[in-house]
Amino acid sequence: MDLYRVIQELREEKIRLEKAIAALEELHDAKAGEPGPAIRRRGRRFMPRAERLLVSERMKYYWSKRRRPERPKR
Repeated sequence: MDLYRVIQELREEKIRLEKAIAALEELHDAKAGEPGPAIRRRGRRFMPRAERLLVSERMKYYWSKRRRPERPKR
């Protein structure tokens, strides 16, 4: 096999590979610009201590109004 011909085939393959890489990079860049699905956080939300205290007071009031009156003991 002629060394010159091997070098020429390798150069042609290099050109084909560079074109394929460029096409894939364009495809990747086009996808990166598209808006994707919204990312939702899972798990519990953070609630500051002051807000927790307000909720606690509000729920104590709510349940005090909802409770049945206690029956008198015999």
